[in-house]
Order: sequence, then structure tokens, then C-alpha cells
Amino acid sequence: MAKPGDIVRFLNTTGGGTIVKIVDGIAYVDEDGFETPVLLKECVVVGQAKDNAPSKPKAEAAVGPRANESRPAPRAAAPEPEFVETAEGEKLNVVLAYEAADLKSISRTTYDAYLVNDSNYSLYFTYLTRQDEDTDWTARYAGIVEPATQVWLGQVMPEDLSEMDRVAVQYLPFKADKPFALKTVACVEHRLDTTKFFKLHCFRPNPYFDNPVIAIDIVRNDLPQRALEIDHAALEKSMKQKAAADLRGAAPMRKPAPRRRPDEIVVDLHIDELIDNKAGLGDADMLNLQVDKFREVMDANLRNHGQKIVFIHGKGEGVLRKAILKELAYRYKEHHAQDASFREYGFGATQVTIK
Repeated sequence: MAKPGDIVRFLNTTGGGTIVKIVDGIAYVDEDGFETPVLLKECVVVGQAKDNAPSKPKAEAAVGPRANESRPAPRAAAPEPEFVETAEGEKLNVVLAYEAADLKSISRTTYDAYLVNDSNYSLYFTYLTRQDEDTDWTARYAGIVEPATQVWLGQVMPEDLSEMDRVAVQYLPFKADKPFALKTVACVEHRLDTTKFFKLHCFRPNPYFDNPVIAIDIVRNDLPQRALEIDHAALEKSMKQKAAADLRGAAPMRKPAPRRRPDEIVVDLHIDELIDNKAGLGDADMLNLQVDKFREVMDANLRNHGQKIVFIHGKGEGVLRKAILKELAYRYKEHHAQDASFREYGFGATQVTIK
């Protein structure tokens, strides 16, 4: 079992160093001055701490090596395979991903966060989160991810999700000990729909992982993937301001009357068009008058096969329209009904064709 002070190599990624401390199964490894958190089970010991190294037997130390006997040379650690750059790796591709520890218990499982660096570049980066209500960010990880490597960013508990409405990754690409083309230094922010963490179908296959994950593209082919977000409140305010400015700068215009075709009857069912005074009438009384007018026009044209009649009822709350559609469905169901041309009558008219 690895202990603080042991020299280790990482099992599934490139890198290694000296274990500084171990907390809750996480080893903090000093790697070129940076402490990298790694699962203890993914560390392979290649050199023991001084206080753990086996001491040499005293008798052997006193007499030294026997005649004609040579000691075997110390066994060196296996060299790391040298990273080979690829043409495709000259373009940055970076992915932030969340992998469920147990998809079968999706409602109460924990999640592992990873950053994937699919490129020839190393990245200095920070991983940050915040709530929608907050203006300040919380840094959850800061360090280096080597080329063609994924780094574990930590474990996310279900209760942590309430503080992760937004995630961000800041990154600086570079190559150590060799010339390289400059890349954009950027910060990519995304809104994180945390309800997806409790929906099995939201975890999808990904080429970088054996298990389904929730993946967010941070960089794709050198382009930072910033999500397009629309501030609907600001957009509505801007539209109202433009409309007010247009009204101040233009002469008032009257709405043109609908263009009527010779073979078309147009009936406006607005109550003000049917009676001169609606004082004392309730909503039900006015609706009955409008439906009676609809029936009157329909009954008068039942023998006029092919006759088109447009009933203008307006949008409003849709009460009159529903009443008309009910009449057409039960009393006049043999006749054809459809929405009238919105260009001529707006969105509050129904056209009936007598069969």
C-alpha cells in the first residue's frame, strides 16, 4: 500500500511524483511543484519512502560481498512511453465530463468529474462552478493536464449539484521544451442543467470513456465552445423601446380593412359590431348573442354549396373560438372549417366552407 513519501507512477494516465498526503482514498502527488489529486488505487509505487525502505542486514554490511560474487544492479523503473504527436493533435479538443459511479442507482449515486485534453498541447487550467444567484465563482481544481490525457477533477455529491448551475474552464495551452504555435487563451462558461444528472437517458456514450457520461465540449478544433444564451427580458425591453421609437417617428397608421373576395362572406362577431349598447349584459349573455349570430349566418347559407364564410372572433382568451368550433363539430359537422388567412384577418378568424 502506498504511503506518503513514496514515489509513484499513475496507472491510467501519464505522470507521477512523490505522495505528499493521503486523504479519504485520494493521494496528493507532488508533480513538478503542483499537487495533483489521484485515486490511491490508480497509483503504482516505483520507489519507497526512506522510512519504509528495508534496512540492510548488519552482518552483511560488516563483511561486505563474498569473493567471486557480484551483486545484481538495482532494477530501474520502467521508462514511460514517449508521447508521439499527431497531425490531428495540433488542434485543441477539450471536453468536461461527468461519469456516474452507479448508473443503476441514478437517484443517489455520486459522480466523477474529468477534463479530457485531446491534443498535442499541455494545458494550465482551472475548473470553476457557481450558482445562478451568485456573482463569484468557486475554483474546484487548478493544475496541468498533459497532452492526450484526462485528469480526474474530483467527486461530485448529489447535494453539490445545487451549487453547480454554471461551470467554467479557463485554460492556457503550451508545449514544454519545444517550439509551438500560439493558441487562444480563453475562459469557456456553460449553464449546467443539473436535472440531467438524475435522468438515465442523459448519460450518453462518448469516445473518451468506457461508460456513458454527461459531456460538455469546452474546445472543438481550436474553437472555444461558448453556448449562445438569450436574455429574454433584455430582448423584450429592446423590442418595446424600438416600437416606441418607431411610433414617435412615424405618422399614425390605420389598420387596413380585410380584403374581401366576391365569393366570400365576412362576419365580424365582436360584440361591438353586433349591438350598439352592451350595458347590463354579462359575459354569458354576450357569448350567447355571438353564437346566435354565427348560427343565423350558417343557417342562411346551408344551401349555398361551396360558399366560404369567414367569422372574425379575435384571439382574446379563446372562449368565442372554442364555442364556434364546438358548433362546427356537432351542429355543422358536415362542413369544412379551417383558420382563415392570417395575412388578411390576423390570427383570430375561422373560415367555413359550406358543403
